[in-house]
Amino acid sequence: MNWKGVFPAVTTKFHADGSLDMDLFFKNIDFQLESGVHGIILGGTLGESSVLSQEEKITLTKETVDYVAGKVPVILNIAEGATQDALFWAAKAKELGASGLMMLPPMRYSADGREVVTYFKTVADSTDLPIMIYNNPVDYKTLVTIEMFAELTECENIQAIKESTRDISNVTRMINRFGDRYQLLCGVDTLAMEELLMGAVGWVAGLVCAFPKETVTIFNLVNEGKIEEAREIYRWFLPLLELDIHPKLVQYIKLAETHCGIGSEHVRAPRLTLIGEERERIEKIIKEGIAKRPKL
Repeated sequence: MNWKGVFPAVTTKFHADGSLDMDLFFKNIDFQLESGVHGIILGGTLGESSVLSQEEKITLTKETVDYVAGKVPVILNIAEGATQDALFWAAKAKELGASGLMMLPPMRYSADGREVVTYFKTVADSTDLPIMIYNNPVDYKTLVTIEMFAELTECENIQAIKESTRDISNVTRMINRFGDRYQLLCGVDTLAMEELLMGAVGWVAGLVCAFPKETVTIFNLVNEGKIEEAREIYRWFLPLLELDIHPKLVQYIKLAETHCGIGSEHVRAPRLTLIGEERERIEKIIKEGIAKRPKL
């Protein structure tokens, strides 16, 4: 598994009646692929996985794998409260043809270090799919510590880390401890260029859902050592990237996708579409970003 590159955590598209809108979903996927993304991640926070039925997750995974047809890896996120459910999805992902897994610590129960490590090891030992651990203590309240990652080194298929601690120095800390044992991918849009400069090899991105060309261009320029060119685009991008670090990131990013012609605002309850002052404020950011969009 090559974890290097831009991996969109894609949104799930719905019709007004709440059913899956696969046509619009694939329209967005086409734009992602044409822009040069390096993989697709399904079932994350942006994908509204918590409000999808088991059947819908299976449909979304199977149809995406079939549609992408090996052009890039398709990664399924596992965010479950029970180990048996995580094991089910690891096996189902393999059956449906997914290329790898992204895994959060156990949901809803605040597991201690021993429990988190056991959870990850149990799932890793059950599959040969490569795994990326999603370390996001800010939103999900469980920190996967360096000591815990040291215990996980024995699981060869745990290969990558989505680094979302909000601590840029953690990239250096991890590299100092583990070298290249783990591939580090930035999981916070507003820190992406900084973490790429410090040694992260990938970007699990949110605003890429609406602005894939700009996201991929920043990644490529950093990797080519063209820092000034990347910085200029990144500075333009930052007000938009900040939409990714809000509890309503799903609504914000779906509104951006809509303005870019590659998505819709439809969300699943309890989420509601934006109204009033909040909507006006977010639309202003999006419209200004589009108006000042850099020529690539």
